[in-house]
Amino acid sequence: MARVSKLEKSISEIYARLRRQEEAQDGLLALTREIVRGCAVAIKAMHAGEIGSARKEIKRVGKLVKKARGLDRDMEYVAETAYQEYCEARVLLAVIEDEEIPTYADLGIPFEPYLLGLMDAIGEFRRQMLEELKRGRRKEAERYFDAMNAIYEAVLPLRFSNSLLPGFRKKQDVARVQLENARSELLR
Repeated sequence: MARVSKLEKSISEIYARLRRQEEAQDGLLALTREIVRGCAVAIKAMHAGEIGSARKEIKRVGKLVKKARGLDRDMEYVAETAYQEYCEARVLLAVIEDEEIPTYADLGIPFEPYLLGLMDAIGEFRRQMLEELKRGRRKEAERYFDAMNAIYEAVLPLRFSNSLLPGFRKKQDVARVQLENARSELLR
């Protein structure tokens, strides 16, 4: 018969470690769902011009992001989409309020989801720009276009392989198309 006492002890330790990770992951997943929902609520409020409500929701979500960062050790990938959405909402709010665009350090999130969130924010700026054009407020529309362009230009040097920045180049290409479309929409 094979001698397995050390093996059994090792497997028992691995099992206990995986159970703790699973519990942490479950808690993190619940937080990320709440973060994503909160960001959607905030972005919707911003597009509706309800900036006070958006600010309040962003503040609430910011606390959840801090909590998630405390749980995400070795599991940042679980919360990546939530951090990306948080970046998108915070960047949109900053531009709406004519403030400095926050950095990933300002937001307290890893730089990878921050970069993806920046690219997604470009689509939100285009949406705002189109709304302003419909309202006949060309100057405001140009302000959102300028924000789109500034972010795109800032990240343009980041041309790294997908293994280093998964999904970024694709989002960067989508942002370029959105920027080109926005430019032509402004010229109409």
